[in-house]
Amino acid sequence: MRICEETLDHFSISYPLDLLDSLERILFLDIETTGFTARSSYLYLIGCAYYLNGKWHTIQWMAENYEQEAEILKSFFTFARPYQYLVHFNGNNFDLPFITQKCEQLSLPYCFEGYRGIDLYRRISPYRYFLKLPNCKQKTLEQFLGINRRDVFSGSELIGIYREYVKSPSEYSEKAIFLHNAEDLKGMLETLPMLAYYDLFNQPVKAIKVQANYYKDVNGLRRRELIIQFHPGTALPKPVSAGANQCIFRGEGKDCFLKIPIYEEELKYFYSNYHDYYYLPTEDVALHKSVAGFVDKSYRLPASAANCYTRKQSSYLPQWDYVFTPFFKRDYKSQELFFELTDELKKDRSAFSQYASHVLNMIGAAY
Repeated sequence: MRICEETLDHFSISYPLDLLDSLERILFLDIETTGFTARSSYLYLIGCAYYLNGKWHTIQWMAENYEQEAEILKSFFTFARPYQYLVHFNGNNFDLPFITQKCEQLSLPYCFEGYRGIDLYRRISPYRYFLKLPNCKQKTLEQFLGINRRDVFSGSELIGIYREYVKSPSEYSEKAIFLHNAEDLKGMLETLPMLAYYDLFNQPVKAIKVQANYYKDVNGLRRRELIIQFHPGTALPKPVSAGANQCIFRGEGKDCFLKIPIYEEELKYFYSNYHDYYYLPTEDVALHKSVAGFVDKSYRLPASAANCYTRKQSSYLPQWDYVFTPFFKRDYKSQELFFELTDELKKDRSAFSQYASHVLNMIGAAY
C-alpha cells in the first residue's frame, strides 16, 4: 500500500463550513475504482481531506495491487473514526455504497453508521438549471467558479493508468493517480461556495428593504412593481439572475433583489359556502341569504361555486400557493392566485420576508 500525505499551505475555503460543526470533525472523502459496481470491480484508492492545526491536509491510501483493497479500507476507517461528518460528491449514490459493499464482500466489520454527511452533488444538482449549468459534474462546478486543475485525466482514463501501474509500477503512473484524486479533494473544498445557492433556497429569507416603483413596459404603458431586497445567509460566489411568471431574481455576493409585478385591477373573492348565498345578476355579486333574502326573487338566483363571489378593485400581488388569505382570482377556473396589498401588509416586514421566500422558491422550481 502506498500512502501520500500533503499539507495545503496558504489554502482556505470561503464557505462558512464551521457553522455545520467544528472543522476538525469534518472529513472529505473521494474514492477511485476500476468500475461502477463493487462486485465486478476494484477499489484502488481512498482519499481524504481534513483540517488540523489551522491548515487543510490530504491523505491518500492506494492499493499497489488488487489484493490490497482490505488494507486501504482498514486504514481509512481507522483514520476516519474520530470524525462526525463526511463530505463527498455524489457519495450517497456511489462512494458510500461502493465502500459498504466492498466491506461486506471482504468480510470487514465497517460501515458508515453514526456519521452524518453532506453530498455536495445532491445539494447543488436541484439548482443546475437555475444556475444555467450544462450538467452538475464536479469539473463543471469548478469551471463555473473559475477553478483550474493541474491533472488532465478523467476518471475513466485513470482506470487504464492504474491497470498499467499494477502490471508495471512507475513513478509517472503513481503521480498521475495521486494527483487526480488530490484534485478531486481540493476541488470539493474549492466548490463549497456553491452551497450558497442551496442555502439561498433553504434558509429563511429576511427582507431588509421593500418598495413599490412605477415603470413603463415595452409598450410604453405605466406599470407598478414591488422590489424586495434581502441578504442571503451565505454570499453568492457568482452573480445569478433568473425569472418566472413575470418575477425576476438577481443576486450577487450579499445583495439579492426580487422584482414582482403589482396588479391594479378588479379581482374576485369566491365564497366557499355558496349554498348560503344568492347571486344577483344585475349587480354581478353574491350576497348571503340573510341579506339577499329581502331581494325580489326575480333579481336573484341560487349561487353556484362559479358565481359566488364579491368583486374588489385594489392592488394585488401574485402567489402560487395559498400562502396569504384571503386570496383572489380573475375567474373561478383561473389557476392564478392573488392577495391584496393592503396598507396593513405594507407595514409587515415579516410578511414580506415570507413572501420573498415564496417567490424565490417559485422561480427556483420553474427551472
